[in-house]
Amino acid sequence: MLSLSSLTAGYDGGTVLHGLDLEVPEGSVHAVVGHNGAGKTTLIHTVSGLVSTSSGRVELAGADVTRQPAHRRACSGVGLVPQGRRVFPGLTVQEHLALAFGRRSRRERATAQWTPENVKELLPRLAERAGHRGRQLSGGEQQMLAIARALLGQPRLLLLDEPTEGLAPLIVQDIADLIKKTLPDRGLTILVAAPRPAFAADVADRVTILVAGRIADEFSAKELRDEPDRAAEAMGHAAAEGAPASPSRAETVSL
Repeated sequence: MLSLSSLTAGYDGGTVLHGLDLEVPEGSVHAVVGHNGAGKTTLIHTVSGLVSTSSGRVELAGADVTRQPAHRRACSGVGLVPQGRRVFPGLTVQEHLALAFGRRSRRERATAQWTPENVKELLPRLAERAGHRGRQLSGGEQQMLAIARALLGQPRLLLLDEPTEGLAPLIVQDIADLIKKTLPDRGLTILVAAPRPAFAADVADRVTILVAGRIADEFSAKELRDEPDRAAEAMGHAAAEGAPASPSRAETVSL
C-alpha cells in the first residue's frame, strides 16, 4: 500500500529524513518508534503531503504521489490523525463528523464505507457526546473524534501520529485494540508513530526504529517482543550520533 524509496525531506532547507526506504503492505500495521526529534512526525507529514519531499519517491498502491499536495493525497486515500488531535473547540462532535463527511458528493456518500452513523457505532462514546463541543471533551474523547474524522475521509492508508499521547491507560488499550485488529479487519493499512517500543510491539506487524532521521533497525513485532533490548540498543545510538534531546521544529510543527 505504501512504498518509500530513498525518501529525503525536511524544513526550511534543513534535512530531517535521510534516504528512507520503507514498505507497508496492504492490510498491515507498521509502527515507527524513536526519541523526540528522531523524525517520526516529519515522516507522517511527508507521507500525508504536508511536508514536501526533497528527493526520493512516495508511492500509494503503486501510484507515484511524490508531487501531490496534501489534499490530493487525501482524495487518493490517505487519512491523517495528527499529534495533539487538533479538534475544533467550538464545534460539536456531530458538527465535526458532518463537516468531515459532507464535503463528499451524494454518490460518494451513498457508497461510503464510513459514515457518521457507523463511526459512532464503532466509537460509541462519540454518540453519547454528540452534542458536546470539542472543548468539553476529555483527551480520550478528542482522540476518538480525531480518528472518526479521519475515517470519514474514506482512507485506504491511515496515518496516526502519537495517538496515545497523554491518555489514561484504559483509553490507550482501547486505541491499541482499534489499531491492531478492528481497523485492519475492515481493510485499512496503518502507519503509526508509536510512543514506545512496547506499544509498537503490541499493535504492529513490523516496527521501524528511527534515529536522527535514519532507519536504525527494523524487525517484526515478535522479534521485538523476544528481543526487547534490541530496540533500546538501536534507539541508544541517538546520543552517540548527536540526535536532538528535545523536540525539533520538525517534530512540533502545527497543522
